[in-house]
Amino acid sequence: MPCRLDVPQNLMFGKWKYEKPDGSPVFIAFRSSTKKSVQYDDVPEYKDRLSLSENYTLSISNAKISDQKRFVCMLVTEDNVFEAPTIVNVFKQPSKPEIVSKAPFLETEQLQKLGDCISKDSHPVGNITWYRNGKLLQPLEGVVVINFKKEMDPVTQLYTMTSSLEYKTTKADIQMPFTCSVTYYGPSGQKTLYSEQAVFDIHYPTEQVTIQVLPPKNAIKEGDNITLKCLGNGNPPPMEFLFYWPGQPEGIRSSNTYTLTDVRRNATGEYKCSLIDKNMIASTAITVHYLDLSLKPSGEVTKQIGDTLPVSCTISASRNATVVWMKTEESPYINGRYYSKIIISPEENVTLTCTAENQLERTVNSLNVSANENREKVNDQAKLIVGIVVGLLLAALVAGVVYWLYMKKSK
Repeated sequence: MPCRLDVPQNLMFGKWKYEKPDGSPVFIAFRSSTKKSVQYDDVPEYKDRLSLSENYTLSISNAKISDQKRFVCMLVTEDNVFEAPTIVNVFKQPSKPEIVSKAPFLETEQLQKLGDCISKDSHPVGNITWYRNGKLLQPLEGVVVINFKKEMDPVTQLYTMTSSLEYKTTKADIQMPFTCSVTYYGPSGQKTLYSEQAVFDIHYPTEQVTIQVLPPKNAIKEGDNITLKCLGNGNPPPMEFLFYWPGQPEGIRSSNTYTLTDVRRNATGEYKCSLIDKNMIASTAITVHYLDLSLKPSGEVTKQIGDTLPVSCTISASRNATVVWMKTEESPYINGRYYSKIIISPEENVTLTCTAENQLERTVNSLNVSANENREKVNDQAKLIVGIVVGLLLAALVAGVVYWLYMKKSK
């Protein structure tokens, strides 16, 4: 601190003092103009911290907040005392602000404490400001509530500033960063320090329920296992639901999945799920596809030679199917049935196979047909043939005898 006085020619000595809050002086340093000697008063707080130069500039080392005073330089002559005051302000940059006591999550439409912004060891007191996504947050009743508090350490006289933010969040705050800053004053003017960003988990109620069928398939067939999965778009998502089967008014309470094993065609219908409070119902239609094939007759069949055997192949399916007969002659399709007619012959030994197939599955059925000769009928036919031959021979013999007698009589 330079002495802001011109040194008079008849100077006797110079002194420095500071003034207490009540205005009383405390002398701290003395320098004679003639002896060139320096004396420091017995003031404990300035012991070994003062230095007074020849031009009466006073230096204080290891500055403290308590050094913030009104100091006065005094130059004394035989007939006058000249004084020049110097106001000393001591500044201390605060620590980088930090958001502490952060809420583990924020619920929409609830005014709740988001956290505290704290900055320590400042002089003079700094000011704390809150930001959402870089934009200043201003107090708004029921939406933004900010409470500021400062505390001074009685020993260091440094300030700790704390700002508490209560905030009513919405879904628009998802992934939005919150920050705070401390603005303070230093020798070169106003400066600002910013905290790290804080992003909060936003909890909000379920507004929509959806139902899925797993694993995803183009079609479900008999014998499949399927899982119904119910989802809610809330955060956190609901973990329990009610599942409703076709025609059942009361739901079955379960986790967010329910598995159906070895489904049959009677499982076809509309399935639903809802929240436990029966709100927000979602539904999906499930069709269990099937493919039935009936061959009549079936298995093993034995028929007599010459008999006719009608065979039919009937299919029942939930979607179009292709049917193939494994036999040479044409098998017409009439009213959902495929027909074939077989006339049994001695060499006949036929296997008829009917195959029904669509995009989902394939069903096969077969019929084995064997020929059985009727021995009695064959013997009768043989006897008849022999009788006819013998009769013809006898007729020829009689005709020959008659012709011979006729010729003999004519001669």
